[in-house]
Amino acid sequence: MVPIIGVARHRLAVDGQGVTTLVAFHGCTLRCQYCLNAQCLKPDGFSRTATPAELLDEVMIDNLYFLATGGGITFGGGEPAIRSEFIDAFCRMAPPEWHFTIETALNVECHHLERLLPHIHEYYIDIKDLNPDIYRRYTGQDNQRTLDNLQWLLGHDGMADRIVVRVPHIPDFNTDEDVQRSRQYLESIGITRIDEFAYLRRADK
Repeated sequence: MVPIIGVARHRLAVDGQGVTTLVAFHGCTLRCQYCLNAQCLKPDGFSRTATPAELLDEVMIDNLYFLATGGGITFGGGEPAIRSEFIDAFCRMAPPEWHFTIETALNVECHHLERLLPHIHEYYIDIKDLNPDIYRRYTGQDNQRTLDNLQWLLGHDGMADRIVVRVPHIPDFNTDEDVQRSRQYLESIGITRIDEFAYLRRADK
C-alpha cells in the first residue's frame, strides 16, 4: 500500500499515447525549487493510500478507452520510480494491451529501474540541467546517479526511441547557453527526442 496524491482520468496527448490516466505518487528524492507538486514532499500531502489491486479496480473503468486508443497509465509524482515494487505488481495484474509511461527525474537507485524495465513502454525524463552545480543548487542533490541511469537505459536495444528527455529553462538557475550544452550532450549519447520548455518561477522565489 502506497500514498497517492491523485488520479487524473481522460488525459489526451499530454503524457503518453492515446487516452491516459495519470497516477501521481507521493514522495520524491529531489527538493526542486519550483516543484509543481510540492505536496508530494509534505507528510500529509497525499489524498489516500491504495494497494495495486485497489488502484487497478479504480482505473479499469477506462479499459475500453485504453484499448481503443493504445493508451494506458502514466505514473507520475513526486518520483514514481521509488514506488517500483507497487508499479511492478500493478502492471503484472493489468491487461497486457495497456501502454505504460513513467515521468521520472531518474535520480533513484538503479534497482528500481531494473524492476520497471519489463513494464514501461515510454519514459519522460526531466533532466533539469546537466551542469552538476546548477543541478545541485536547483534540486539539492547530485546528478551523477541521473546520468548513470540514463546511460544504463540507453544500453538496452531500442531504448532511445522510447525516451523523451525534458530540458527546462529554469529562471534564476540556468541560461540559454546552459540548456544548449545539455542538449548537445544528450544528442551526443544518442537521445533524439528532446522537449525544451520553460519552468515558471514560483511567486515566493
